[in-house]
Amino acid sequence: MRDHDHDLAGAVSTVRYEVHRLSIATSLTYDETVRRYEQAVPALDEARFTALAAGRPTWDDIRIATAPNAPHDFIRYWRGDFTWLFRAAGDEGRCVEYLMGNHVIAERMFRHDPAVLLHAPLRTTINTDAHGATWFSVDQPSTHFRSYDNRAITTVGIELDLKLATLLEHLGVAVPDALATGRVPATTG
Repeated sequence: MRDHDHDLAGAVSTVRYEVHRLSIATSLTYDETVRRYEQAVPALDEARFTALAAGRPTWDDIRIATAPNAPHDFIRYWRGDFTWLFRAAGDEGRCVEYLMGNHVIAERMFRHDPAVLLHAPLRTTINTDAHGATWFSVDQPSTHFRSYDNRAITTVGIELDLKLATLLEHLGVAVPDALATGRVPATTG
């Protein structure tokens, strides 16, 4: 352990900030929303990246391999559908959650503060409500990334808001003003 590390042992940094969860009714069926989302945000091409990792790739190699895997700027890193589990308890709702992002974009924040990986990739859900309507939910990226108090990270967070707006538009889902403008929405009751 370096002396500096020893001096920080037990240190705690607490950052309080406001996050805005955006939930958007899709006006589509649950299955159609999931289908469109998974088509627009393809799963990580694990075979391709495993082969890259086995060698000594350059960052350009990574960027080149990423582009075709992210046709709408995002890649699905993980998918979890636990509907079956909660059905065992008698719950009727449906929900699938995802980790979606783009490591090429995330690197532009990581270089300033590796802790950004707490919020990158983004966590999203597609779920039904008590009336059967389908919703897409995500925490507004810029609200997380502003908390790092670094202009470069904040700028990428706002860029992610805009990329998310473009993805929602592609899916045929209403785009919240907060995403399209890069502004944090006013708190609602």
